[in-house]
Amino acid sequence: MDKECTQKQPNGPSRRGKLYGQKRPLKAKEIWEIRMHLEMDHQHRDLAMFNLGIDSKLRGCDLLNLRVHDVMQSGQVLARAVVMQRKTQRPVKFELTEATRTAVSAWIKLAELAPGRYLFPGKKNPAGHVSSRQYARVVDGWVESIGLDPDLYGTHTMRRTKPTLIYQKTKNIRAVQLLLGHTKVENTVRYLGIEVDDALEISEQTDI
Repeated sequence: MDKECTQKQPNGPSRRGKLYGQKRPLKAKEIWEIRMHLEMDHQHRDLAMFNLGIDSKLRGCDLLNLRVHDVMQSGQVLARAVVMQRKTQRPVKFELTEATRTAVSAWIKLAELAPGRYLFPGKKNPAGHVSSRQYARVVDGWVESIGLDPDLYGTHTMRRTKPTLIYQKTKNIRAVQLLLGHTKVENTVRYLGIEVDDALEISEQTDI
């Protein structure tokens, strides 16, 4: 089971030498570089997975559990979708940008995926989905492809990236809280690693 959906990883190095703790979000330039790499290599599944991971802001377990009918209706990829989060058992909505819809549609067509199939089927078990370990290896490959240290990034990088960019641009902590499906603004403050005073000032100026 994906640790992102069950428990927090310990801070500091693990027994196997893998660095844990808060994983870095990607910068806009790095997102573009990874997309270009995947497009040039014709990695259709990975491009769809990468784009959807960024847009959806879902935890790894929720992303991997997506089925075709969660994002596609009547042969069209949705501009907005909603899924139930496994960790909180609360629904969360997310947007799919045009680039993501194009990538997801191309992948579904190429893989000939039926509505009830997992969006990202496993290789060893086509009836199942990509495992959390495989997803972690895939993310490592993405960041390594543009020269980043995989120890500093991880699957949770995908969830943190867009909210971080949104906050940096808008300073709207309430919007980020809603997008992440957090019940308390304090959780969003800790999640983004922003200054508490800054967050509280913004929160005080936001009518709810």
